[in-house]
Amino acid sequence: MPFYQLVCIAAHYPKYEHIKALVTRAATHVLDNGGVVRGLNSWGTRTLPQRMRGSNQFHTIGDYWTMQFDASPNTLRSLNKMMRHDPQVIRWTSLKIGEKLEDVVTVGEKTVTRV
Repeated sequence: MPFYQLVCIAAHYPKYEHIKALVTRAATHVLDNGGVVRGLNSWGTRTLPQRMRGSNQFHTIGDYWTMQFDASPNTLRSLNKMMRHDPQVIRWTSLKIGEKLEDVVTVGEKTVTRV
């Protein structure tokens, strides 16, 4: 299974229940389809670099978050479809980090056997 990173900008709301529900839906979607979520990171609320349109509204502030996960290409396609139809999502992108373990782990992070 390839290793991906999802970077998402969500519409900002005063309460964080909306962003929590969005992140939970995305992570649950990956897990239900046989994937593994390796990490979730919140980059916080930031002013957008330009006015962006999402679900027929203009936004100037967004909540940035990332999710690192292993999933099949079919799961990634269905996750992209889910993000496309979610009214809370302003922008998102999925980056393929690596195909094999050697692509993801650097030389210093590999397990070393004792001599």
